[in-house]
Amino acid sequence: MIEKNVTADFSAKAVAPVIDPSTYVHPLAAVIGNVTLGKNIMVSPFASIRGDEGQPLYVGDNANVQDGVIIHALETEMNGEPIEKNLFAVDGKKYAVYVGSRVSLAHQVQIHGPAVVLDETFVGMQSLVFKSFVGRGCVIEPGCLLMGVTVADGRYVPAGSVIKTQEQADALPVITEDYPFRTLNKGVLHVNTALARGYLAANK
Repeated sequence: MIEKNVTADFSAKAVAPVIDPSTYVHPLAAVIGNVTLGKNIMVSPFASIRGDEGQPLYVGDNANVQDGVIIHALETEMNGEPIEKNLFAVDGKKYAVYVGSRVSLAHQVQIHGPAVVLDETFVGMQSLVFKSFVGRGCVIEPGCLLMGVTVADGRYVPAGSVIKTQEQADALPVITEDYPFRTLNKGVLHVNTALARGYLAANK
């Protein structure tokens, strides 16, 4: 499903998603409203990218949005006035959710805005990122909760962690050469960009 959002007091304009032709959206996925999807993205079955409340939502080039992923956000306007606390600025523009280039969102991840996940980051299965800013080159292992924090570049979040204070976020370990999942995202990106190309070719 790819369609415009409906209008409401928190969403004054109906906007259609902008999707690069090189991106594949599976027929069982939903992309709704004020959403921009860059190049070579794989959007898998039962993913939902819903820019009908908080908006805009952005996913960068060569990212992947795997099965059951939800990207949504708290309202960013009311009666035509912006709600600034529910927006993050990236490169001078404001977003409800910003997912950078070469980011992997594994199965059943939830990115609920306001939220930012910068380039080259892997978010593991069933993790939740809410009201948080995640830096570049991070690994969030499966089953984590990040709420109301900023994670510095190049950190990892151990599986099952609940990170709700900035003190906890600042104490997260740095990714080193011997970290076992240091190169995990590289392989996931390779597989999913190949799948996007393949499914597009098969469905021409």
